[in-house]
Amino acid sequence: MNNRPVVLVVMDGVGETDVLEGNAVKNAYTPTLDYLKANYPWTKIKAHGTAVGLPSDDDMGNSEVGHNAIGCGQIYSQGAKLVNESIADGSIYLSQTWKDLIENAKGHTLHFLGLLSDGNVHSNISHLKAMIKEAKAEGISRVRVHVLMDGRDVPETSGLQYIDELEELMNSLNDESFDARIASGGGRMYITMDRYEADWEMVRRGWDCHVAGIGRQFASATEAIETYRKELGVNDQNLPEFVIVKDGAPVGTIEDHDSVIYFNFRGDRALEISRAFDNTNYKFEKSKEVDVMYAGMLEYDGDLHIPNRYLVNPPAIKDTMSEYLVKNNVRTYAISETQKFGHVTYFWNGNRSEKFSDELETWVEIKSDLCPFDQRPWMKSSDITDKLVEAIDSKEYMFLRTNYPNGDMVGHTGDYEATIIGVESVDLNLKRVKEACDRNDCILLITADHGNADEMYEKRKKETDPLKPKTSHTLNKVPFIIYNAGDVTIKEGQFGLSNIAATVFKLLGLEVPASWDEAMI
Repeated sequence: MNNRPVVLVVMDGVGETDVLEGNAVKNAYTPTLDYLKANYPWTKIKAHGTAVGLPSDDDMGNSEVGHNAIGCGQIYSQGAKLVNESIADGSIYLSQTWKDLIENAKGHTLHFLGLLSDGNVHSNISHLKAMIKEAKAEGISRVRVHVLMDGRDVPETSGLQYIDELEELMNSLNDESFDARIASGGGRMYITMDRYEADWEMVRRGWDCHVAGIGRQFASATEAIETYRKELGVNDQNLPEFVIVKDGAPVGTIEDHDSVIYFNFRGDRALEISRAFDNTNYKFEKSKEVDVMYAGMLEYDGDLHIPNRYLVNPPAIKDTMSEYLVKNNVRTYAISETQKFGHVTYFWNGNRSEKFSDELETWVEIKSDLCPFDQRPWMKSSDITDKLVEAIDSKEYMFLRTNYPNGDMVGHTGDYEATIIGVESVDLNLKRVKEACDRNDCILLITADHGNADEMYEKRKKETDPLKPKTSHTLNKVPFIIYNAGDVTIKEGQFGLSNIAATVFKLLGLEVPASWDEAMI
């Protein structure tokens, strides 16, 4: 092993494209990145689709699968692909969990709760539709769907097309023996889908709405969405909660002995609501207690076994970078703010909540602001940098990693000007990290986990069409920059995020595990 530490910076949501319109990366003032690209080895690598274990190259990458790939050095079938395979071969319906849920719901109600879109990042409406059809085929008489509106992984006001698609299916299935309808809903950034315990109030609002039927009442989901848009001017992700009623009463509160399936496959925004249904360490006062059979699409936390029941087995990830660094007695340091802390720890370590070694691994979380990120687009980048630079200067660690969330979290707001500030904030702090690496003779690697800030507007069919904000991730490649590594060149080849682990090990002078994808140097 050499004696030169390696520092890896992940600029979340900072992709690469030459298209200038709406490109908050290219159009931002980024003298540090510009200098590094002009003077040191760098390339563009894949961060979406098959390169991160998703079904096809039409699928956008995301932070979870991206950090799995970086931290594990390998590609595993992920989220949507796992569920697709399970539904296609019918194994999901042969699982004991599915059988138990169906049997329990006979004479009661089968509820589905989750993100209603085809963004394929947290969920896919096709999975929901397939399960509703199967539920009817297996004798379920009553289904209720609690819809979380997207507007982040799909266009920001596309929600009604998914409502129409779902209601068309249910109407085609409904008859004297089967009754399926939407019962409640709201925007993913307002109810239910909190993550990293940033705002338990979101989960409380979701519980009140889905379980107890507490919320503004409407005759249909379409009426709710159109009314809120007109009155509040909000996009789908920020829609307040709504409850569907008939004859003055909610059509689908969750009651004792019902079955509930959370059909999101991605874990970060599924953990807290799962803890609430499992009655395990949740942090809000419930307006209504219920005794139900609950299951997630996947096991969202393999170490803590959340939830108790799940439909599809997650990928068994092994041979992670952290595991091998510990085996080589290498001290490591991981830091980010709350919004991405789990990505440099849990997802990095192969969906493992615990450290491999308390002695060798240091994890630092900077608490995120509780406000819309376009209001503070610099987020906690300076606070992260303060601690990271302190760790570099301490000379205690041989491998240090961080995630700057700005390009992704601000990019998701759809605010182009704010996202430029977010990207510039990252670049400003990269300068400080670079200077710390200079004085401590560290190697600095800079990359991203997927694109977002690089495309802030939807593509226009005609030049005269008005610009519409784009809040989703992109299919663009991401940068990979090597600074201060001496006489190092990047090989020719088609590389992705999973090639970073082996590259780090070569720079550290460690033997690359045989199971990993090859190094880029």
